[in-house]
Amino acid sequence: MQAVLDEVGERLMHSDESLIRIPDICEATGVNYGSVYHHFGSREGVIDAAYNQMFLRYAEQDIALLKHLSESAKTLEEFSAGFTALMSTFSSRPDRSQRRSIRIRIVAASLTRPALKALIGQTQSRVTEELMVIVQYGQDRGWLRSDVSAQSVAVALQALLVGRVIDDISALPVDPAEWGQTMAVFYSSLLVEQ
Repeated sequence: MQAVLDEVGERLMHSDESLIRIPDICEATGVNYGSVYHHFGSREGVIDAAYNQMFLRYAEQDIALLKHLSESAKTLEEFSAGFTALMSTFSSRPDRSQRRSIRIRIVAASLTRPALKALIGQTQSRVTEELMVIVQYGQDRGWLRSDVSAQSVAVALQALLVGRVIDDISALPVDPAEWGQTMAVFYSSLLVEQ
């Protein structure tokens, strides 16, 4: 079934889900048609599982980066440098535009599919919790303001980062250096004046 999920995921990366045909997936993977329906229940079940796998893979990569920052920063300078580099990675790397688009697409699909929403909801909660750990780490050391909740900051940061998909499709996108400066201003507004 992993081959089926990988094949569906690959197709979802490059085309609309309405073009996914289970017989085509079975032919490409060599998996029996009946086995696919037995395991996933329906065509939508296969697509939901593939979307969840994609969402989870992206989240796991981001969680690994977030954990590294929370486990390695010992001073305000290390924390700030790591946080700035992390936000730059999340917002400006060329591969991030496609990741944002796919993430938004999966979230949009989940709005009318309760099973998919439940699947990705757990993953999204993990990402928010990991980012909260970093924010709380900074708050506990007196580096970040504590008059705003770690959860609110974590969600606001994600909204800024994922919401950049709006600019990704713009005919006149923001210059990456300007975006970086904006993110730096946002971050500095969270710092406690030393």
